[in-house]
Amino acid sequence: MLNEVHADSVLVTGTTTSGCVRASVIDAFSYNLKVSVIEECVFDRGQASHKINLFDMAMKYADVISLKEAIEYVQSLPDNLFAPAL
Repeated sequence: MLNEVHADSVLVTGTTTSGCVRASVIDAFSYNLKVSVIEECVFDRGQASHKINLFDMAMKYADVISLKEAIEYVQSLPDNLFAPAL
């Protein structure tokens, strides 16, 4: 689906930072997508695991960005980004 819309990047949110979020980040990175994790929009059961995994993802696979940065990025996208080709 991402290929069909010619996506080149993904914004990742969800739970659990050390599990599903990390797996999604690695998968997206492996498909050559630019990956950003929205820090305020991910969660883990333990703060240590959460922080360690965010750090590790930031060092290897993704940009860890703030919710404010993500909103500014989305608002900067053109209105017709997904308009069907004529």
